[in-house]
Amino acid sequence: MKKTLVSALTTALVVGAASTTFAAANPFSDVPADHWAYDAVSQLAADGVIEGYGDTTFRGNQNITRYEMAQMIAKAMAKSDVSAADKALIDKLAAEFSDELSNLGVRVANLERNADKVKWNGLVEYTYTSTRHDTQSNATKSKVNDDDLVFRLEPKAEVNKNWDVHARLDADMKLDKDQGSDGKVDLKRVWAEGHYDNFNVKLGKLPNAINLLSTTDDPYSGAAVTFGKDLKVTLEAGRIDAGSDFGDVGRKTSGLLPGSDEHVFKTTDDTVNFQGINLGYAKSKFYGNAGYEHMDGATFNPGYTLAKAYKNSDKAGQDNEFKANIWFVNAGYRFDHNNFFKAEYAQNTEADNYDNAYSFEYDYKGAQPENPGTWGMYLAYRNLGQYAAPWSTYGDGVDGGQKGIEVGTTYTAFRNIQFIAKYFNGKDIAADKDASKLFGRIDVFF
Repeated sequence: MKKTLVSALTTALVVGAASTTFAAANPFSDVPADHWAYDAVSQLAADGVIEGYGDTTFRGNQNITRYEMAQMIAKAMAKSDVSAADKALIDKLAAEFSDELSNLGVRVANLERNADKVKWNGLVEYTYTSTRHDTQSNATKSKVNDDDLVFRLEPKAEVNKNWDVHARLDADMKLDKDQGSDGKVDLKRVWAEGHYDNFNVKLGKLPNAINLLSTTDDPYSGAAVTFGKDLKVTLEAGRIDAGSDFGDVGRKTSGLLPGSDEHVFKTTDDTVNFQGINLGYAKSKFYGNAGYEHMDGATFNPGYTLAKAYKNSDKAGQDNEFKANIWFVNAGYRFDHNNFFKAEYAQNTEADNYDNAYSFEYDYKGAQPENPGTWGMYLAYRNLGQYAAPWSTYGDGVDGGQKGIEVGTTYTAFRNIQFIAKYFNGKDIAADKDASKLFGRIDVFF
């Protein structure tokens, strides 16, 4: 077993979703200029199997995005009168671009990526953060530094041509205190996933499928279904542990700082019911999403200061039930292989204040873990009202309940080794006090 595991780890491929990286946020990242796929596509073009962009050109003076490459491969896969050599090239390309083909509604099965029944990916991740807040008196600043180390494994097992099983196991440690989980490995996620042409289903403890600024990639227990081709519909529902995932929401609202010992929710009733729907469209250089999320069920502790956060929070003598109805939209457009822009907006119709959140971000270039020397940077302004973004995907920089400017960069120094830096400067919204965060990370993928 040990020998098999070591072998599997040694030969594992990088999974971009294993970490929050600049490249992962960009669905239109380029295929690197030295990628083997260009030679394969050129050979297929010479054999008359692939027809380029439709105008018989391949625009050799610019990089092709992974989405564009997948479109060419999908057309080649539909052809039956190809040689054995060309079929082998098509299969190899389909394995490499399987995720993009899946987004196009093309199912990839029984290819090289499925040669082994179980594949192991993972990372070692070091993160440093320095967070600062002005206090209520403005006399001093609160400063918290963290040194975190994570060891992560992400196994994927093939059940049959349509079903896979996924999991994520993490071991965490605080390096500044030499404290961790005493060697314990936590099972963070585990779910079964089925693929049927333009239909996908996930069941178990799974990451949030919609994953916009008002949601999180933290796991929930439930199910998600996606169907469609260019226009995709995602439905998801389940239960979320509010005690861990919503901990800082009320603290910022009441003027308390993150890390306070005050309990936001009753420990006997801290689980949130969660349902969501998303309509997503992606074509060429554009993508857009619109959707709705509903959450309810957890109970705030009596006497907790909510500042009328929700419309039912001012009922004297009654427990305060957490409730949110959040509508959201986002869109992104890639102008060329270097320039990308996206915008997002969310509104909670249940909240009396701090009820909207929005973000504008410009990205330049992008770093790919497998391509040394690649880099990317971004500039963003975010205003994340805590009741429209109760726990935000942008927590590495701007937290829910904060607003301000965020800048960041990612650099791939060596193959599968990335350096990430971010800086946020702005305010805690409810307290109207200055806040800032310095974030640094090293990811080593395997």
